Amino acid sequence: MTVWIENPFDNLPAEGFRPQRYWLMAEAFARAGHDVTLWTSDFSHAKKAPRTLSKVEAPFRLMLVKTPPYSGNVSFRRIASHRAYAANWLADARAEARESGKPDVIVVSMPPLSTADAALAMKREFGAKIVVDVMDAWPETFYRLLPKPLRFLGAIPLLPLHAAASRAYRGADLVTGVCDAYEKIAFSCGARSYARFYHGVSIPAERGARATDRESRLSFVYAGNFGRGYDLSAAIKAVLENEEATLDIAGAGEREAEWRALAAHSPRIRFHGYLSRDELDKLLDSASIGVIPLSDDTFVGLPYKLGDYAVHNLRMVTSLRGECAAILEKHSAGAIYDAKDPSSFMAAAKKVQASTPDFDSLLSELDAEKIYAAYVDRISALANTRQ
Repeated sequence: MTVWIENPFDNLPAEGFRPQRYWLMAEAFARAGHDVTLWTSDFSHAKKAPRTLSKVEAPFRLMLVKTPPYSGNVSFRRIASHRAYAANWLADARAEARESGKPDVIVVSMPPLSTADAALAMKREFGAKIVVDVMDAWPETFYRLLPKPLRFLGAIPLLPLHAAASRAYRGADLVTGVCDAYEKIAFSCGARSYARFYHGVSIPAERGARATDRESRLSFVYAGNFGRGYDLSAAIKAVLENEEATLDIAGAGEREAEWRALAAHSPRIRFHGYLSRDELDKLLDSASIGVIPLSDDTFVGLPYKLGDYAVHNLRMVTSLRGECAAILEKHSAGAIYDAKDPSSFMAAAKKVQASTPDFDSLLSELDAEKIYAAYVDRISALANTRQ
């Protein structure tokens, strides 16, 4: 098959980061003998800056789409940027299809919502099968920005986004997603079929040396985005209240100034900014507990961080319930705390510190090679069916 995969958000190995969902997916399709193109933005969502790529080595083509910059994850400028990106991608995709041949399958990530409309336009013009892969539940996650008593009013301004999501679900030949929870949303909006594929993590043959005393320390680490859906306040307050605890924070984003002020220049709370892949590996290997500070109203199912932490044998504490909490409990690898509550955070840390995690079984469920090989098989079966 000729397979096109589109996602503007994932970090790229050529930027010094570990491979994420769509890179790993593209590799899996290429290993299976398919002709693969990965389309992404020329703007880094994580760094909020133009991409600066070193030499790209991949068994597929990487195509960058011109994208206007934005600074805030929740902003009108971001919405405008997504729309421009979708229009530019559609123009580039049309030109590529005419010059080099049409795709048989297009896997398009959701969000953003605007690229699904572009993919459906490609389906009408060139006959490609469309797979909508749900990373986050949009626009459902936006309701959290409103006070709880007023959330019922959110349906009115969010009507255009609900309509866009419904068009994507109804128009797709298949909807896939990163968790089981998105199945109900997809079918309620008219999806024909749904298949869950967790975020896969690339598991190294040798998982590296770890600090021998890490199990006895309350050494916390958070690596990721500093956006509004994340809340490190409970972790920061808990560390400030417990002299034996430390917290290392890697990444950047709009809440950084708030978290730095809350940390009050404590030497036991360290901000590292963005780290290279090797630097991040060393930091994760030195810690004992990884923090997943997402709340349930983000509608996130299984975040990337779960697999990233598990590769480094990190026990976890999370304020995200649902599937994330269930899989951690299943493998004795994590405990839940109440968001914003430092006492609950520390109680969860002590609980998980005394646990005996089965990281091998957890990673078996999150093994990228298995997950994306199964994804390729599912899409191959779809491509061989008639419209």
